[in-house]
Amino acid sequence: MISRYQMLQSRVLAEVGELDRTQAAVRRQWQTSLRVAVDQDVYINSVALNLHSFYSGLERIFDLIAVQIDGGKLEGHDWHRELLRQMTLDLPGVRPAVLSRHSAEQLDELRSFRHLVRNIYAATLIPQRMQPIVEMLPDLWADVRRQLETFAAYLGTLSRADEDSPPSV
Repeated sequence: MISRYQMLQSRVLAEVGELDRTQAAVRRQWQTSLRVAVDQDVYINSVALNLHSFYSGLERIFDLIAVQIDGGKLEGHDWHRELLRQMTLDLPGVRPAVLSRHSAEQLDELRSFRHLVRNIYAATLIPQRMQPIVEMLPDLWADVRRQLETFAAYLGTLSRADEDSPPSV
């Protein structure tokens, strides 16, 4: 058993579970914000924070893959965007693509929103600008979740690679 692949597989799947809960919180808080008039900003702020957390969780997974499989952490002012692009690459002899280009393009919108949330006051959030992101999230998450589970299965295969080899003499 190759433990580093097994550990990475476990970490990816644990993050997927957290992302499931975060995506559900986004949906639940958004629906509540549409129904209430009083303190609507509380729910909008919660949605923004959970969208921020959602993308940050995905980025943790991508960063782990970059460091443990691809060979290093990205640096520079645009590393967040480059990390997302890197996950779309099929690296022969190293790993398959983690994400489709289409998913990465949609996730880039979420990455941009996370950047916005980090750099504005919560009171300036505009719900109408958040709506397209919130509405695309369920389908996007279903696709990305499937892709991450496929990659986790690949890691599971790698973790057992030495079991198929004859014992060395």
